[in-house]
Amino acid sequence: MKLAVFSVFIVPAITAFAEKVGPWDIDALKSQVPAMKWVSQDKPVHSLLYAGELYKGQPTEVFAFYASPSTLDKKVQAGRYPGVVLIHGGGGTAFVEWAHLWAKRGYAAIAMDLGGCRPPDPVYDVKSGVPVGHQSDKNLRKRLPNGGPDQGREEKFYTIGGDTSDDWPFHAVASVMRAHSLLRSFAEVDAEHTAVTGISWGGYTTCLVASLDDRFKAAVPVYGCGFLHEGESVQKPSIDRLGDRASLWVKEYDPGSLLPRCRVPILFINGTNDIHYVLDSYMKSYRVVSCEKHLRIQVNMPHGHPPGWAPEEIGLFIDSKCRGGEPLPLPGDAKLVKSQVEVSFQSKRSITSAKLHYTTDDGLRSARQWKSVAATVNGHQVFAPPPPKEANTWFVSLIDDRGVMVSTTIMFSAE
Repeated sequence: MKLAVFSVFIVPAITAFAEKVGPWDIDALKSQVPAMKWVSQDKPVHSLLYAGELYKGQPTEVFAFYASPSTLDKKVQAGRYPGVVLIHGGGGTAFVEWAHLWAKRGYAAIAMDLGGCRPPDPVYDVKSGVPVGHQSDKNLRKRLPNGGPDQGREEKFYTIGGDTSDDWPFHAVASVMRAHSLLRSFAEVDAEHTAVTGISWGGYTTCLVASLDDRFKAAVPVYGCGFLHEGESVQKPSIDRLGDRASLWVKEYDPGSLLPRCRVPILFINGTNDIHYVLDSYMKSYRVVSCEKHLRIQVNMPHGHPPGWAPEEIGLFIDSKCRGGEPLPLPGDAKLVKSQVEVSFQSKRSITSAKLHYTTDDGLRSARQWKSVAATVNGHQVFAPPPPKEANTWFVSLIDDRGVMVSTTIMFSAE
């Protein structure tokens, strides 16, 4: 497959009367396709560089992997594939196996590095042809000569208040939106059916991007959320250290400030005991979204890149918005009615099981023990025994005949 190639990096022109949200020129990011050049097209997953934002007054370039059904198999005639943008988490990079996974699903996928680096070239298993996941080895990455800011704590928090060009969140969002514009420009991509998903800090960035870029048809933040300046968030101490600059960081870069703008159907995925994105902050983030939203909470879901892209609900939700796939089951709120919990739901598939999950523990949420109790499915309703009076947090999960799981909103003792 050959796509248009640009040999010179340029900075997109600023459009007149541009829409500005915080530090981002939304109109320019949505309307201008960044210049790009191919690094390699001789393997199933291609490599490229595209133009990023200015960093300390200098042009930058962003590395990305690109894959589609036609790059994986030259015998496949290029079609019009839905697209997906893949955002790695903290300490991560562009993951070749992630792009490969989505191309196998029938998507054109782009996965960029948001730390100013280039990961090692792909290595493929000689038998299966599947990429070997070695991009996670930081020692194999190389700093790009014209790379943007690193993804450390300094760049994520402590540069706030000066020139925005050295703020990592500014670059991360802009680089994702530029990757989206680039992806949409490829002839084999169905530009009107694209989605975005990210893990951990990538989930954080997904929340921001879904609030700013309404061209997406679906968004799936995994773990990441807003309200990082509150509660047990492991990011709170860094924000507190900003002193009188903390409110500016929250206003500009905390997803809780921007998610009320979100108009993209969104599926939130997290675990009950995630130490990085705590349930309290997670549900605050969920609640401020006023458009279509879905929830999948897993008891003791592990935190990481492979666990973060593993849930099949991610692909099925995006399929439902980009390929005409069946929608996920949609539960209503869990209600205590007399001596039981009742949940109504909508689903085109049969709901085969359901569970009530609760915890009575106090202390750090990441250390609390959860208990699960089987519920009964009858028609389009779920019935469960009530959580004990000592329970301070509880919810109900539903599983359909595909094994797909969705959750009700989390109920806290104050509610």
